[in-house]
Amino acid sequence: MSFQPIDRSFFQLPTLSLARALLGMLLVKETELGTASGWIVETEAYIGPEDRAAHSYGNRRTKRNEVMFGPPGYIYTYVMHTHCLINVVSGEIGRPEAVLIRALEPCSGVDLMFERRGKEKKKQDLTNGPGKLTKALGIVKEDYGRAIFESPLFIAEGKEIESIADGPRIGIDNSGEAKDYPWRFWLEGNRFVSK
Repeated sequence: MSFQPIDRSFFQLPTLSLARALLGMLLVKETELGTASGWIVETEAYIGPEDRAAHSYGNRRTKRNEVMFGPPGYIYTYVMHTHCLINVVSGEIGRPEAVLIRALEPCSGVDLMFERRGKEKKKQDLTNGPGKLTKALGIVKEDYGRAIFESPLFIAEGKEIESIADGPRIGIDNSGEAKDYPWRFWLEGNRFVSK
């Protein structure tokens, strides 16, 4: 299978719209071991300065989140606990916003995913969480700052989707009222959604 990155203009959507538009799109990572990909089935939006759950809340600018202050369509990776997580930078320059990719449905390179995640895993458990999907695809912290519209890590055209559900984001209980914002989006009925 050969995949083509989508045009960078796709990423200029407002953050909440982008979080929905990414559903059904294909996330692709090319490595020396091979290419692995999965359809995005769950995302979460983080709306920077006013969002207490965002790393850039209050316009806090650090070495870690610097890429969020730049143009949309770039990769913000960070390590939480021991897992690398991947976000797509969104919003305008100087408005630090991002969309976390929370879960994928495996598409290509499934054998490689089993090698990386463990042969005993069920297919459903390979990519049904933000730390699982990065490990399965070989996405690493060093992917930070790359453009997500060019090789080796990119978004490609996806497939038609049915219905999108929304609800509160996960794992942000200490973020005041932000914990209740319905900024998590997922493909209804998809078995690869994280929760």
